[in-house]
Amino acid sequence: MSIRVHNTLSRRLEVLQPANPPLVTMYVCGPTPYDYTHIGHARTFTVFDAIKRYLNLRGYSVFHVQNITDIDDKIINRAREEGRGWEEVVEEYTRDYMGMLEALKIRVDVHPRVTAHIRDIIEFIQGLIDRGYAYVAESGSVYFDVDRYPDYGRLSGSFSRESWRQEEEFLREKRSPYDFALWKAAKPGEPSWDSPWGRGRPGWHIECSVMSSRYLGSTIDLHGGGIDLVFPHHENERAQSEAYFNVKPWVRYWVHVSYLTIGGEKMSKSLGNIIPFKEASARWGPGPLRLWLLSAHYRSNLDYSEQGLEQARRLYERLRDVASRVTRRLERSEPTHYLDSRGLELLKALRTIHTSWHESLSDDFNFGSAMRWVWELTNIYYRDVEASESQAVLLYTYRLLYEFNKVYAVLDDILEAPRTLGLEDRLLELIVEVRSELRARRMYDLSDAIRDRLSRMGIKLIDYRDRTEWVKEGV
Repeated sequence: MSIRVHNTLSRRLEVLQPANPPLVTMYVCGPTPYDYTHIGHARTFTVFDAIKRYLNLRGYSVFHVQNITDIDDKIINRAREEGRGWEEVVEEYTRDYMGMLEALKIRVDVHPRVTAHIRDIIEFIQGLIDRGYAYVAESGSVYFDVDRYPDYGRLSGSFSRESWRQEEEFLREKRSPYDFALWKAAKPGEPSWDSPWGRGRPGWHIECSVMSSRYLGSTIDLHGGGIDLVFPHHENERAQSEAYFNVKPWVRYWVHVSYLTIGGEKMSKSLGNIIPFKEASARWGPGPLRLWLLSAHYRSNLDYSEQGLEQARRLYERLRDVASRVTRRLERSEPTHYLDSRGLELLKALRTIHTSWHESLSDDFNFGSAMRWVWELTNIYYRDVEASESQAVLLYTYRLLYEFNKVYAVLDDILEAPRTLGLEDRLLELIVEVRSELRARRMYDLSDAIRDRLSRMGIKLIDYRDRTEWVKEGV
């Protein structure tokens, strides 16, 4: 089953063919830490983490680089507003961002910071000057000459030279109003570094070209971020990188995550509708929040909905309940030597779920469609698998849970942690055996009393014709 990816550059689905399989190199534009991380950021980073996890499940080895833009106009302005150093602003909001990654179980292989790569950035800019793609203005700023790169605008499809306008301050030193800054000459009171063109600091776009190529090489398999980065950020990255390396394409697949909206509107400070990640996580929990963030196709807007989050929490609870029951039942199960027609039908239904889930994720990582099959697995478990005694059926259910969890990461402590039957579990097994004996002797008052007492302790008993199962409610 091939994996197809929607490439923003070509505007069509393409079969994933990394340059050096099974390695997939992936660069994701990370945050500018000048404010607290919100759930819109969380969606983008969760989507790319899930893409990475699914590719790993399919046998690829993904090397994931995600930068931190720790010097920028927004950081400088926030520091001025709050009357503190820009480094202090960066550290506070970077800690918040890293806390979000930890809560959502997002793992990044390299997390480069701009200020640690100033020398690399200067060398890259000098290379563009030497190749004739950049020029130094009288102020000491350096600009990329867009007219030297004829393919500019193809990624976004929205660039028009004729309609471009810019402030007079910059028109005085630019050859064209749409040329963009690679190096910004120092201004009084702003952080700056030495360079061949005078003190200054990097422009926004050059940073990602430098850091991505340092760790991933002169070409990248998959480059992504939020859809709001297509223009100008990714447009400019593409232009300066292809000019510097003399390669095309610099990125094989451009992938962009659509907006997280509230009431149909994009989250923004001006509208006052920002929801900080910490606030959402405290209310719903990181597990349900992660499932909700993966409940729609990444190229579709995801609208904030308490009903949707409540459904995600319900699915989270069902998944953990099913995983707990299956793992415990497998410990006591016997090998399957024969399957009746009902058992065969169950295996067929599980295979349909398995195949359909993979088909959804192989079709441009359609998380929305895939989530339907996660729900269906919990439905079929409660409806049919719970009553089955077949180890083969239980093993297939476990396999599905295991593969689902490789993407959703909400069952690690149940499925992947070594499990031993502790004293509490052994005592529960003994109590269930005693109660079963009381039921066999028709001593229903005592058996019902045991069931009720256990229920008040959070232990639910489920009676079948020839056995009793127990589960800790809320696990």
